[in-house]
Amino acid sequence: MPVWAWWQFVTRFNVAPHQYVPAVRLHEGQSEAVMMRWGLIPRSIEESPRPGPSPHCIDSDALERCASHRQPWLEGRRCILPVAGYYTWQLTAAKYRQPWFAHPRDRAVFGIAAVWDRFESKDEDVVESCSIIRVPANDLMLEIANTDPRMPAILRRKDYEIWLRGTPEAALAALQPYKCEWMQAHPVSPRINCPEADDPDLVRPAA
Repeated sequence: MPVWAWWQFVTRFNVAPHQYVPAVRLHEGQSEAVMMRWGLIPRSIEESPRPGPSPHCIDSDALERCASHRQPWLEGRRCILPVAGYYTWQLTAAKYRQPWFAHPRDRAVFGIAAVWDRFESKDEDVVESCSIIRVPANDLMLEIANTDPRMPAILRRKDYEIWLRGTPEAALAALQPYKCEWMQAHPVSPRINCPEADDPDLVRPAA
């Protein structure tokens, strides 16, 4: 559990980029729980971000060469997003994108690795935001999400402290595809594609 908990949120079943998500990070050597915008806004930009897409995911092998993520990565601005699962999509033979819900077995809540940054405008408006880190997909996810060779970086419990406190080299070593036998997934309703949908039926197996 974080030492300091500043976050306030309700259970969500459908979260889109640019919305705020709970995150755990370090502050002055202690863990704290805060809310962050999903979609990184780097502190290095010179003006307030314009409406539109911002990077909500970054591949692990691109962290050191991506202009917007290199500085927060090397300076240790890493965080953990607690989630109950995530959605992915399978392209069927009929060219239909079937949504699936994936999660580790026997873990009601787990942590996904992310990096964060703090943007402060000339008007002193502050936005703290984050990007989820992706790693090569395991065989289960390659079979399901057959057009996407990546999956979120699910952290093992023993790697939480390494991710938050370790060197960039140690943290990078903790970013591994989660083992197939530790995961399960099932198809869900296409209602997940509607941003307004947000209820427990979204994660239940489709009929």
